[in-house]
Amino acid sequence: MPERNLSLAALTVLELSPPDMVEVAARAGYSHVGLRLVPATPQEHHFALVADSELRRQTRQRLAYTGVQVLDVEILRLQPDTQVSDFEAVLAVGAEFGASELLVAGNDPDRARLTERFAALCDLAAPYGLHPHLEFMPWTDVRDLPQAIEVVTAAQRDNGCVLVDAFHFDRSGSRLTDLAKLAPTRLRYAQLCDVPGPCPSDMAEILRQARSERRFPGDGCADLLGLLRTLPVQIPLSVEVPTQQLAAQGVSALQRAQWALDKTRALLAQV
Repeated sequence: MPERNLSLAALTVLELSPPDMVEVAARAGYSHVGLRLVPATPQEHHFALVADSELRRQTRQRLAYTGVQVLDVEILRLQPDTQVSDFEAVLAVGAEFGASELLVAGNDPDRARLTERFAALCDLAAPYGLHPHLEFMPWTDVRDLPQAIEVVTAAQRDNGCVLVDAFHFDRSGSRLTDLAKLAPTRLRYAQLCDVPGPCPSDMAEILRQARSERRFPGDGCADLLGLLRTLPVQIPLSVEVPTQQLAAQGVSALQRAQWALDKTRALLAQV
């Protein structure tokens, strides 16, 4: 059986420029990386890869030199005022890097409008070879797995997919029985991490943990073995483990990326 593709997610080493991230991924032993083309928040430290042609050139050069490939690009938000056509420049850059997966968040309470725009995004992304993945997150308007499945199914696009993030799966109370019913073609990759203890009652704390303090796979309380056994066999995994406390303590991006990969491989050995 071929080795599973394991990708270093941008959030794990968000302080690194894209070329440096590729280098760290290669040195740690990842086959892929995920590139954050659009910042998740206005406050987030961001490298303007879409606008900076020289940075793109350096990133392509590092990818070619190391042999690391790009799995996914992120993060597009579907909001009430979104014009889907505005995303075309991001899609073009994603395709330029050879990405096949696109991470999408649903931030529109109007379910019909959100579904319509997700379908339009799928249509726009198709010529670029990209598969939009709607990621459910407890604080967004697509809070859990059933809601993500509802939107993606209603959109009726072959390249429309659902993104399962182990953190959000746990914190949203989503169920493995629902995941098992989803067609494998709707699941082209997943995000892996662990959670720091029981689910907080405060949504602000859930959001803080998600963006800053997750756990390496196997070091927390999520049912990761159950999740991995329910997902399609050999599905690529994006290892997304932000650990800002470790970074503040001086633990290097390379060391954190290496720990995340080692813990992931140890967990996969149990599946």
